Amino acid sequence: MTSALVIIPARLAATRLPRKPLLDICGKPMIVRVLEQAQNADIGPVAVACDDKDVAEAVQDHGGTAIMTRVDHASGSDRIYEAAGLVDPDEKHDVILNVQGDVPLIAPEAIRAAFAPLTVPGVAIGTIMTEFKGFEFRDDPNFVKAVTTPNGQGHHRALYFTRATAPSGDGPLYHHIGIYAYRRAALAKFVELPPSPLEIREKLEQLRALEAEMRIDVSIIDSAPMDVNTPDDLERARAAYRVS
Repeated sequence: MTSALVIIPARLAATRLPRKPLLDICGKPMIVRVLEQAQNADIGPVAVACDDKDVAEAVQDHGGTAIMTRVDHASGSDRIYEAAGLVDPDEKHDVILNVQGDVPLIAPEAIRAAFAPLTVPGVAIGTIMTEFKGFEFRDDPNFVKAVTTPNGQGHHRALYFTRATAPSGDGPLYHHIGIYAYRRAALAKFVELPPSPLEIREKLEQLRALEAEMRIDVSIIDSAPMDVNTPDDLERARAAYRVS
């Protein structure tokens, strides 16, 4: 296993930041910044899965590949599954890597880290997490916690994901970052599953996979990439690019 098809789902609709994928970050739309970071990961071809021609044109104007998908997808996983079938109908790539479209500061190493757990046979989905360094966000339900155990092969095996502060007791707590590398067959299985009870309760899509006994393993990275959800987030992202 040497390469993946990297797909970035992008929806134009957003409540807090209207037309979020197209917002300017130092001369380029946010979605293009994410595209460039995914390309820099150098693990395979990259495409943006979108539902609006303005996003598609912005990507294509910067030399990227854009795939138009249906507007009624319930999740990014559904969107990337459709896009994978359109961009790679012959299934030359057996891994589909989902990079969120609102992480313009995602490091290429973090993208590669999500891909790494799939070197272990039996792992259906790879993802990433980082250790909470302080107490500021440990009890914040918007910061999802990964409850894991070392797998003996350089990564961790996911036991649960939760918005609660877990596990209890002494030891590190890990912040889960929603970037996923799916074996293609696992993605096909996942999108056919109905939402699961714990998924509905916690509002965490990855619990659907765990409840279906699909193995998720997790790489640890040094720090979490900031996602852009508010005007303040956008200004921080712009400031980071100005000094880079």
